[in-house]
Amino acid sequence: MNYIKGHIGRMFVLHFNDNDILLKEFDKFAKKERINAAVIHLLGALKDGDLVIGPKKAVVPSKPNWVKFKDGWEVLGFGTIFSGDKGPQVHIHTTMGKKTKTLCGCVRRDSKVFLRVEAVVFELKGVRTKKEIDPKTGLNFLNII
Repeated sequence: MNYIKGHIGRMFVLHFNDNDILLKEFDKFAKKERINAAVIHLLGALKDGDLVIGPKKAVVPSKPNWVKFKDGWEVLGFGTIFSGDKGPQVHIHTTMGKKTKTLCGCVRRDSKVFLRVEAVVFELKGVRTKKEIDPKTGLNFLNII
């Protein structure tokens, strides 16, 4: 385990509207505000999109389990923003529910907002981190530098 100590900087309250592509809008926000490190709390609903729900098998390299969802799901999520070679990188995991079904996974691709998603973003200051592709796994891992 490695760790670094920092403090909370700016705080942002955001809302996303019906049909917004969640990750695309977070990417635009993070670039505009020049966020290098932050945590995200969010809630609302997603209309349709894709999740990665774990690996197909616990082996390296792993293959992701892709799951499509549609027709509006309640969502509660947590995420991070950390810089990589291409600027800020958003990573969001959610727990989603519809009737008696639940999903939990990593939001991907063009997942769309249904009606509204609210988010609070806490910027982290004094932490030196970088997202980098791990050569062994091919995954984009957070590194403390």
